[in-house]
Amino acid sequence: MKSIVCLFVLSAMCGHALAADYQVEKGSTLSFSGTFQGETFNGSFGKFEARISYDPGNLDASKFDVTVDLASVTTGDKDRDAALPGSEFFNVGKFPSAHFVTRQFKRSGDEVIAEGTLTIKGVDQPVDLAIKFDAKDAGASLDVSTEVKRLDFDIGSGDYADTSTIANEVGIKAHLELGAKR
Repeated sequence: MKSIVCLFVLSAMCGHALAADYQVEKGSTLSFSGTFQGETFNGSFGKFEARISYDPGNLDASKFDVTVDLASVTTGDKDRDAALPGSEFFNVGKFPSAHFVTRQFKRSGDEVIAEGTLTIKGVDQPVDLAIKFDAKDAGASLDVSTEVKRLDFDIGSGDYADTSTIANEVGIKAHLELGAKR
């Protein structure tokens, strides 16, 4: 009888195996694109932390937890770079970071979608990330993309709330080089 109970416990544990834990390596990027006065611009965040647990064969055990230092934003335009950390945009004095955490992962045909919550300026919004995961010998690469509406997070208040000047839609992409967590 004990052997049957042990076999049952082991089989239940195998069904809930943990996903592989990864650490973010050099060469990883977090970028965004928007439109200002009809012209597309690109930007990036130089500082972010990501805790990644992922197994494409066991999505229930997978999890992303990402924190972004909003003051590390750069776009290549000194006026825009000076304005973005300010109170009308990210307000980094009060809200220094953005945070994304997954709720669940789903398959949609050949695509995997990470459903999660993005928090910026104290505002939580549901956000879905399209995922491309590529396992490698010593780790993996992970590409994610999504689009958010900046006004949903109160980014760009006052005159900057005008969507004819600054588009509401912001594309977000990340390319993460992942190594096995040490």
